Amino acid sequence: MKIVADKTVPFLKGVLEPFAEVVYLDAGNFTPEAVRDADALIVRSVDKCTRQLLEGSRVRLITTATIGFDHIDTRFCDEAGIVWRNAPGCNAASVGQYVLASLVAVALRRGEALAGKTLGIVGVGHVGSIVARYAEAWGMRVLRNDPPRAAREGTEDFVSLETIAEEADIITFHVPLTREEPYATYHLAGADFMGHLRRKPWFVNSCRGAVMDTAALLEAKRTGRVSELIIDCWENEPNISRELLAETAIATPHIAGFSADGKANGTRACLLALRDFFGFDLALDQIMPPALADPVIDLRAFPDHRLERAVLRTFDPSRVDQALRLAPERFEWFRANYDHPREPRAYQVVGQTGREWRQLHALGFHVGGD
Repeated sequence: MKIVADKTVPFLKGVLEPFAEVVYLDAGNFTPEAVRDADALIVRSVDKCTRQLLEGSRVRLITTATIGFDHIDTRFCDEAGIVWRNAPGCNAASVGQYVLASLVAVALRRGEALAGKTLGIVGVGHVGSIVARYAEAWGMRVLRNDPPRAAREGTEDFVSLETIAEEADIITFHVPLTREEPYATYHLAGADFMGHLRRKPWFVNSCRGAVMDTAALLEAKRTGRVSELIIDCWENEPNISRELLAETAIATPHIAGFSADGKANGTRACLLALRDFFGFDLALDQIMPPALADPVIDLRAFPDHRLERAVLRTFDPSRVDQALRLAPERFEWFRANYDHPREPRAYQVVGQTGREWRQLHALGFHVGGD
């Protein structure tokens, strides 16, 4: 048996070798010749599993260590009898961490509190639900928009996209990218959406680049309809808009879901799919990110904004933001060589008050008194 894997999928090397020949490739080396005699592929979002790649191969299973699967031609796979599996929710907490830390960083710069602001979440699946929990723990009012869920569950807990545009102080998108109706999301944040904005909101995109219309977003920023931009996912990656980069408060190279914990979850999901499909006797508990050298956060060390500083201790977007601004042409290099942070659950917090305990616990930290 032969498995071809993206060499940047972490914690993978050595795990499958007892069961198969494993070939590790750079993303650019996924070619028809390279995968022709493979039984299974382990991929990331940069590895495009198209008809051109797969036709004529003996591939029976594709596993991707990502939530999204728009890089897989699922229609062709279904026609060709190729099973494909993604990793739902694997990096949801990581994206939630990214969104909260980025909002905290912008709020500190502006000298504003997040508590009391209205957050509009477009897409309330694995990621959006975590963002909602974090925001409510922070004292924010949350508006939820998710037409597919509203159709299944009823509209009581959801609002329209127009309500989000009119009432939200901050708007964050967490939807898959699809052009298919009735729930197409391509350019969902386009000129029509921007035209309904009323409160000069902060705009966050950490789902898929083409969910936003770059030209419309630039126009909204330059005319003051949007006051702050936090962009992790860009149209035409890795060839991102330099104009949008210049207008963005926090700019990162599609790394919101790149925590070490999220990466381990994605790898574990791939291995689970391989185990179930081929009957491998794999021990998945061996897939663990490295322990932190200093996992203790003592709030008594912070003179002010204690919770904000605790969040930024786990992930501070400023370093990767500065690196991207200096060399946007290295977008993919930054992704491939990213220093994956640990999520709050890897940290132990001490020195907290009772109110802080409740908030920290909701964010996933291990807190003294657990």
